[in-house]
Order: sequence, then C-alpha cells, then structure tokens
Amino acid sequence: MQKKRTLNIGNLAQILLQRGLIDQAQSRELIDQGEVQAQRLASAQQAGYSRRLQQTPEKASPAEVIASLNLEIPGSGGKLLTEDAITEVLAAAIGMPYLKINPMKLDLELVTAHISRPFALKNLIVPVAFSAGVVTLAVADPFNDQVIEELRSVKRMEFRRVLASRNDILKILREFFGFRASVQAAESEVGNAVDLGNLEQFVRLKMGHEIEGTDRNIVSAVEFLLQYAFDQRASDIHIEPKREKTLVRLRVDGVLHNVHAVPKQLHPPIVSRIKMLSRMDLAEKRRPQDGRIKTSHQGKEIELRVSTLPVAFGEKVVIRIFDPDVLMQDLDQIGFYPREYQLYNSFIRRSNGIILVTGPTGSGKTTTLYSSLRSLSSPEVNIVTVEDPIEMVMEEFNQVGVQSAIGVTFDKVLRNILRQDPDIIMIGEIRDRETAENAVQAALTGHLVLSTLHTNDAPSSVTRLIDLGVPPFLISSTVVGIIAQRLLRKICPACKRERRLTVEEQEYLGLKAAGQVWYGEGCGECRGTGYKGRTGIFEVLDVNEGVKAVFTERLDLAALRAVAKRDGMVTLRELAVKKMLQGATTYEEVIAVTG
Repeated sequence: MQKKRTLNIGNLAQILLQRGLIDQAQSRELIDQGEVQAQRLASAQQAGYSRRLQQTPEKASPAEVIASLNLEIPGSGGKLLTEDAITEVLAAAIGMPYLKINPMKLDLELVTAHISRPFALKNLIVPVAFSAGVVTLAVADPFNDQVIEELRSVKRMEFRRVLASRNDILKILREFFGFRASVQAAESEVGNAVDLGNLEQFVRLKMGHEIEGTDRNIVSAVEFLLQYAFDQRASDIHIEPKREKTLVRLRVDGVLHNVHAVPKQLHPPIVSRIKMLSRMDLAEKRRPQDGRIKTSHQGKEIELRVSTLPVAFGEKVVIRIFDPDVLMQDLDQIGFYPREYQLYNSFIRRSNGIILVTGPTGSGKTTTLYSSLRSLSSPEVNIVTVEDPIEMVMEEFNQVGVQSAIGVTFDKVLRNILRQDPDIIMIGEIRDRETAENAVQAALTGHLVLSTLHTNDAPSSVTRLIDLGVPPFLISSTVVGIIAQRLLRKICPACKRERRLTVEEQEYLGLKAAGQVWYGEGCGECRGTGYKGRTGIFEVLDVNEGVKAVFTERLDLAALRAVAKRDGMVTLRELAVKKMLQGATTYEEVIAVTG
C-alpha cells in the first residue's frame, strides 16, 4: 500500500531552502520553532474562525506558520516571505498549478453550487472554474487525494486541482457562503413581493408583502457585502436595480467591477436596510436622499456616505467608502514632485489668501484638502469647514454641513462664519457668485481659505472666477495659488513588465526619442487588471507678480498659460508622462486621464 504523502514544516522548509527563499540558519529556525509557532498561531486563530464559520480546521497550514514568522528572503532587500510566495513555490515544486484567488472574478453560483459549506470548510477546497464538464478546485493541501475521489464518486463529475493559500480559501468560504446563505434565506422569506419601484412593470401586481429592513437575513447579506467591499479596497458600492435582477458593482482603483447578481425581490429590503443604517426616510422612494454610516473594519473607523436615486427599475443606491488611511495622508506621500510640493506647502503656510484645488469628480481633491487641513491642524488654530455634504467627520475640525432644504447654503454659512473667529476656512466648492464673493471677503480680512473648483487645469480656474463675477483685481489680491490634479492608476509591482514606445505613441506624446515604459501583465495581486493603487499628479500655478500682470477683464488664457510655463509650471500631461517614464503608470493610463 502506497504511503500517503504529507506536507509539514520540515519538508516545506527543505523546498524553500532549495529554491533560495530561506538560508540554512532560517531553515534550522523553522525546524526548531515551527511546531511551537503552529500551536501559538492555532490558538490565536481558533476564536476568530469559530465565531465566523462555526467550525475551522484544527491547525494552521505549514505555509501559514512559516509566513507568520516574518522571515526575510535572502538578497531581496527586505522583502518578507509571505504565504502566497510559499504556496507558489510549493506548487512549482510538486508540479501543480498555482492560483492567487481573485474574488472579483469568481462566480457566486459556481462557488456555492457544487460543494456544501461544511464539506468545503473541512477539506479547505473551493470551486473556482467550470469548463467542459470539469470543475477546477482550489485546494490548500495538495496531497489530499481522498477528497477528490469522494467528490468524483458522489458528483459524477471530473475535478482538477490548483494550489491556493489557506487564507485565500478561508476568506472565499466565509464571504461567498455567508452572502449566499443570507440571500437564499431572505429570498425564501420574501417570495414574490410587489415591485412598486419598477417604472417599467405594468399590470404585474401580485399579492405579497415587503419584508422589513431589519430582517436578520437581509442584515447579514448587507454586512457581508460591506465587509467584502472593505476587503477589496473598494471606493464605491453600486446597488443597481435592473429588469429581472439587482446588480452589485464595486469601484476599485477607479474602475467598476461586477461582483454579484441578486434576485430582484430582495432589492427593496436591501435598500430599506441600508436606509435604516444611514438614517434615511424609509417611506420616501420617489425623491433622492443622502445619508451616512459610521462603522469599523480591522480596528479602524470607516465613514460611508450613502446616496439613493429613483431610476427606471427602482431605487439605485451608491455607497461611497471613506477610508481614513486614504483620505488623510501625509502631503509628501500623495504624488507631489519636489517643486510642486514645495510650492503647495508654501501656499498653505500663508496666513491669508485663497488656495484653489481643481479637477473633475473623483480626482482626489477631497484627499488633498483633508490632508492639508490635517497638516495645519493644531491646538492654536481654529479650522472651520463648510461642506455639501460633510465628506468625513473629523474631530480636529469644526465642520458645517450645507442643508439647502432649510436654507443653510454655502453663501449663508460664509456670511456668519467670520463671527466664529476662524483662522482657516475650507469651502467644499465655489459654485456661485455669492460663495465666491464671500470667499474673497474672508481672504481680504486675514483668513486662509481653501476651496475647490471644477475646471480642467489650473489657469482655467482664473477664467472661472471671472465668469462667476469676481473682478480680476480682487483675484490678484486674494488668490495665492491654484493646483489642478488627477489620479493615475499605478502599475502592479508583482506583474510589471517592460516595453518600448512605438513611433506613433512617441509622436503622440511629443517625445524626442522612443523611451522605455512599463505595463502590468495582470496577476492575482491586481485581480488581472495590471494596476494596483493610485497616485496623484499636480499642476501647480503660483499666482506671483508675473502671473497677476495677465489678469484682465478679457483674460487671454493662452497668454496666462505661456506666462505660467515660463515661470516653471509643469502641465498635467507633462507630469503624467514623467510618471510613465519613471515606471509608475502606463501609456494607456496617461492618455485616458490627460486626454
């Protein structure tokens, strides 16, 4: 009888040593401390997994134990040995394909249809693909042949295996089976409810009832959805009613991804639950509403801003996720080049004047403003913000939310805000003449004012202020600096590859020589997109005496740009090309963002 192969810390350490991921000293450390570390790790994990999953494998995998020791890979410049790296090396050593599971690419129905939750959890397996009658299983233990034989005999199907990390598999089992179970239970309770929000449905009314938003299965489904979005680093959740189903999409690094299709009859109770959490009017379905939710994830507070909008098939919900780690960053970490950083830093250190941050929606203006205010915040300074709505509640600032319905508008708040003895005022957006005039008045009376405009570049902001009715002499007296910004997706470091620009691409960018550029091939780390994370580019216009001389009632925008460029201003396109040539982003992203 053939002896069953097993995976333990000893033989895995030998594989890692042969592949150069550890040295002799680290190998001895693993063999000496491995079992003790395994017991310690199992004790720490047991409580958390048992609460979430009702049962858990008895102990951590050898790869997980080794990764928990935070060993440094020899000659890697400080790179740590991760569970994913160990699993990938193990897969290559035994001749099994490796898979970094991408939750955004998995089909909920596929994951949950073929194998029961207890069986999947007991054996640490998860279906990840189905093609030509063969189910592909991601497994944590490559030597567990018995589970494949059991599945073949019971399911009468063929199965193939790919190796994945234990943590990736546990995360999928928790999120997908949890969401699936909640949706199925809620669906059975809802039955065929009347869909009154769908404008297209006619004479389809049936007897039924809409369950309350507090139903426990709906509560669980919404919670699973939020946790899933947090784990995927999503900035927005879109819940969109369609004719026959509800589509759930996540925006990650600026791009929307389909993640779930929910039965249409669950749409009203899901929306009701979200409305309840964000303190909206449950009965009002015909008008747009705004609300907010404060919650926590992995020990840090997260702010959610919720918006509902009646569309053809019901109420669409968009939840914007404000992660404090993203919204509040050090200014020198958000993408500034040295010249632009020094200029902008000098602007915000002024005692008075107006600083404008411009760009389209989603270009990172809020991050720049909040990060600026945090760098200026101190016990000696009174910071007052006027926002519509308040993006994220911060204890350090005195924040006022605009409420147009009761007459609390930007201009009315600004008329009274000077009586609050502010040092620094942040205005969410200058969008009309009254707000612009009040901002100018505040700057003239010795206050530093930060605000946003929606313009394409920095020089255009001067034209916009003139259009709003601000005289050029007041602009030159108050505005100290303008920055225009965009966000560029960064190339995933795990799958970064080189290429050369074509002659056409070189000419399009106005480059003298075809340069070396980079792109992301697509991998598990970046969910196959080739991008991971974003960085900012900042066009900074210093409103100095040379620039002020161009300000007239009939402003020549071309002349203003020429003066600004002679003064050293670098345009958004030039900054984006610089990021591309340095390997931070791709040619395609430069074109998509800067036109």
